[in-house]
Amino acid sequence: MVGMHAGAWWTGLSPRRRVLLGGLVLVVAAAAAVAGVRLSRGQPRPVAGRPGAVLLVPGYGGGTASLDELAARISRAGQTATVVRLAGDGTGDLTVQARVLAGYVNRAIGAGSGPVTVIGYSAGGVVAWLWDVDYGGAAQAGMIITLGSPLHGARIAAVGAGFDPAQCPVACQQLVPGSALLSGLQRSAQSRPPWLSLWSTDDQTVQPPDSARLVGAVNVPLQSVCPGVNIQHSQLPDDPLVDGIILRTLKAGHVSAPAPGDCAALQALGR
Repeated sequence: MVGMHAGAWWTGLSPRRRVLLGGLVLVVAAAAAVAGVRLSRGQPRPVAGRPGAVLLVPGYGGGTASLDELAARISRAGQTATVVRLAGDGTGDLTVQARVLAGYVNRAIGAGSGPVTVIGYSAGGVVAWLWDVDYGGAAQAGMIITLGSPLHGARIAAVGAGFDPAQCPVACQQLVPGSALLSGLQRSAQSRPPWLSLWSTDDQTVQPPDSARLVGAVNVPLQSVCPGVNIQHSQLPDDPLVDGIILRTLKAGHVSAPAPGDCAALQALGR
């Protein structure tokens, strides 16, 4: 019945209106096709069955020392690992940093990598999320791991922006809870790669620490694995427990929540 009504409606239109409506449909279809090309242009597909490169994204300020050591440990375990060098001093627009990450991903996959793993430390996890949303990360990444990332913002950014906006660069402003950037990410409904979010309840930099919690991710406060362990924000990339979880996850090729009984074994693996 619906089809009959629609057919009658169409045939009841004048020839001129049918031409106009048909043209409108073609324009909309063409726009959709162009948008699809724009999203996929220049983004190579990972090679199925091949090992994936690991890309580590620094936090606010772009410092790489602790991630360089983690990358070296991952490389010694048999996987290619590269630390992303962020644009400028690492305090600029996070969307620009996501574009930098996209370039690293495309180069790795263009060189023959399988699905990549992106590890984002602190604000680097927000960069990873932006990359995922803006560049279709689900098509290129096997998983994302974030360490103490302010995915819902950090109070310290809000204090900085409120106290002296001139001393709160663009990335600082974007990390204020409720910022336009973070709100846009939280509204995104597209599918994500498997995601492991690790954080410490002792974190005094990202407050509240469970700003790292992400709906749909495997969310792991480190104290749920090793009760009583004291890990500060700056210690996350080189803590034995964190490194053990990362190395085990990379070897397994999938994300899962470690159990309290895994504490000693994971710390030993990460030393």
